[in-house]
Amino acid sequence: MAFTAATPPSSRSSTVSTDSRYTYYPLALTVITTVFFMWGFLTCLNDILIPHLKAVFELNYAQAMLVQFTFFGTYFLLSLPAGWVVGRLGYKKSIVAGLVIAGVGALGFWPAAGLRWYPAFLGALFVLASGITLLQVAANPYVALLGPERTSSSRLTLAQALNSLGTTIAPYFGSLLILSTQVKSSTQLASLAMKEQLLYRAQEAHSVQMPYLGLAVVLALLALFVWLFRLPALEESTIKADTGHHTLLDALRYPHVLFGVLAIFFYVGAEVSIGSFLVNYISQPDIGHMSEQEAARYVMVYWGGAMVGRFLGSFLLAAFSPRKLLAIFSVVNVLLLIATMTSGGTVSMYSVVAIGLFNSIMFPTIFSLGIERMGPLTGKASSLLIMAIVGGAIVPSLQGMLADTIGIQHAFVLPTLCYAYIVFYGLRGSNIRNAPVSAQ
Repeated sequence: MAFTAATPPSSRSSTVSTDSRYTYYPLALTVITTVFFMWGFLTCLNDILIPHLKAVFELNYAQAMLVQFTFFGTYFLLSLPAGWVVGRLGYKKSIVAGLVIAGVGALGFWPAAGLRWYPAFLGALFVLASGITLLQVAANPYVALLGPERTSSSRLTLAQALNSLGTTIAPYFGSLLILSTQVKSSTQLASLAMKEQLLYRAQEAHSVQMPYLGLAVVLALLALFVWLFRLPALEESTIKADTGHHTLLDALRYPHVLFGVLAIFFYVGAEVSIGSFLVNYISQPDIGHMSEQEAARYVMVYWGGAMVGRFLGSFLLAAFSPRKLLAIFSVVNVLLLIATMTSGGTVSMYSVVAIGLFNSIMFPTIFSLGIERMGPLTGKASSLLIMAIVGGAIVPSLQGMLADTIGIQHAFVLPTLCYAYIVFYGLRGSNIRNAPVSAQ
């Protein structure tokens, strides 16, 4: 049994509208946004997993950031292979495969928590991130192609709003389950009787095992749903169109692509760094003075701001210049980070949380500007932009080293510099000097 995403262009169905050479598929877009929701949920759950693992294994900040290094480093390693897979399987089968692989990775948390071994957690994260990398490589350009090119930024921002719904719910979900068990230090654990130690370790493992087991089931069901849904096959300007004919260097010769790759690197790096440190930062006595479980709720506000901003941004981007809005939002984030580094208490806390609102339009806008008018090179440009998500591995790791050296508050200077670059990209770097195809 299959569900039809859209009727043929010749049909008069109200679910499909045409614009020049493009057909708009609203029902297909609705289905794909569920995929955006799930990978947002899985990605943001790392922000709750980090303080939990930091306490369990008594890690410093640099060691704890290996979670993000493993997760986002996978994008760099597997983006090109994922592009090869999408080029041969097509968008639909690649999305299904990505969901299945992510589900296998989620299952890996069961033995990892049982073994209480940090490398096992990192291994499970690598598999999980492999599936999400395939989803990113397939779904982002697919959404961009599900309608007119002139509204691709708006459409991607709307899909990313559902991604942000997942990132908003995940911290609350994680705080209730993963952070529900008060982690004991090795000294405290040694003072317990053997029976009490075994009981504590079982409870601690259970707090991680059950959430990820549930996610594995949901991913499997979502893969089945997408498989049964008849998504439109889009051939023009897709990865299939340039398989074997162009190289990554061909795409990098276009300045708006090259600068876009750097913009994605710095944006994802800044966004992930801030989210990764929020629980530990807000729980500081001179900032929020609260428990980690309470601080996790502010992570929900941070990602919730991105969700609200993306819903609003989908309309703003349809009416105003994406480049100008990107630059304005980046300037605001630079000012907010300066405020959080130079103040304390509630001012410092709320200024860093407010950054989420202005993060909202950045990824989808940078992505759509980076593949704009790339024609047969769209697939290669897309793969490069997805590879640049490795910024989420490198920037948090560097910020972790800074936090261990100069303190967690002053370490926010690194994402400040990242947003400063995005101001440049919005004002100058994204300008198209030449492109494979003419403007529509």
